[in-house]
Amino acid sequence: MSGSTHSIVIPTKDKMLNLGEFSLKRPGNQITAVILVVGFILTVIRFTQGIGSITNLDDNAPWGMWIGFDLLCGVSLAAGGYFTTVACYIFGMKHFHSAVRPAITTAFLGYAFVVFALLYDLGHPLRLPYMFFFPGTTSVLFEVGLCVATYLTVLFVEFSVAPMEWLAQKFPFLLKWRKYVIKVTILLTIFGVCLSTLHQSSLGALYLIAPSKLHPLWYSPFIPMFFFVSSMVAGSSMVIFEGMFAHKGVHHYMDATHLREADDVAFSFAKAASFILFGYFMLKFIDMIVQANYYYLFSGYGMWWCIEMLFFVLMPALIYAKGARERNITLCRIGSINAVAGIILNRFNVSMIAFNYQLPASERYFPSIWEICISIFVVTLIVTVYRFIVYHMPVLYEHPNFRDEH
Repeated sequence: MSGSTHSIVIPTKDKMLNLGEFSLKRPGNQITAVILVVGFILTVIRFTQGIGSITNLDDNAPWGMWIGFDLLCGVSLAAGGYFTTVACYIFGMKHFHSAVRPAITTAFLGYAFVVFALLYDLGHPLRLPYMFFFPGTTSVLFEVGLCVATYLTVLFVEFSVAPMEWLAQKFPFLLKWRKYVIKVTILLTIFGVCLSTLHQSSLGALYLIAPSKLHPLWYSPFIPMFFFVSSMVAGSSMVIFEGMFAHKGVHHYMDATHLREADDVAFSFAKAASFILFGYFMLKFIDMIVQANYYYLFSGYGMWWCIEMLFFVLMPALIYAKGARERNITLCRIGSINAVAGIILNRFNVSMIAFNYQLPASERYFPSIWEICISIFVVTLIVTVYRFIVYHMPVLYEHPNFRDEH
């Protein structure tokens, strides 16, 4: 993909407040506005009428779609931040640099809205900092909360470089802070990957206390490791997945460097994801054999486990391998869609579908339409904020005043 005739749109002082991209004359923006209005109304209902007014949660299923999708999926799909920064800054793969800032932006927004969405489940937003004052050091949830909060802070510092460059002309004092952030980039990267290792695996560890509730094909003493390994798949896949939509929707905001390196980034990440997926497939298969759960394969849940493993783990691994080998960008993008869908399916299986599997169908949890609407509302908010950032800040291009300062 060549950028030789490409004309990049760099927001100038006059364009910074130009919100034409968000005009309600556009059909897409009209749909977005409707979703946001409905989501805001449901938010008011939830925090004034209580959680029972819009959910189907009960004592048998205290964790539902908001945990399964907004938290478990949200955190894993935001793993592109640590995956890309480690590749670029720790392993020295500088040709991935153009992918770092988009990945950091997506990761920061992902984690920020994970916390935002978690408030719908928890309620009492003002009590969110309580864990820092009353630490439960024997609780996995405390470790998850502490790591997520700390890593969100790290992501905010890493992300802050883009808004600083955007506002530098108006607020010159920000340049000093930007310089300090650039100097500690490697330290932040190391700290970030350590925190990611902890909380990505701990999300799986939350289910170690429920061996009788989670189906044996998904329950394992090694479920923390499975969650972490699959988060690496999610991270690499989301870089390709996000890049696919960015090239379609905000292509004109990308500079020549980003366009030139985009395909190589996709091929490299596809190759890495292929190896990780093959490894993950073998780990899950061996774990099933070692735990002697193979006789469950002849049940309904066994067939569903096989569908997950064959069509959402092995298949994207093969698609990625073929796409990377033949340098076929279309195959790599198809693989990313397949892999992202597989991550979401796995988290849904663990948190909802294979959870409480022994209960009769009439007592099983199924999310209400309002829970689904809230999740759509949160995703729409993420996309809206991401659009604003990309339209106004140097995320998909290098700011002319700071070129090559990394």
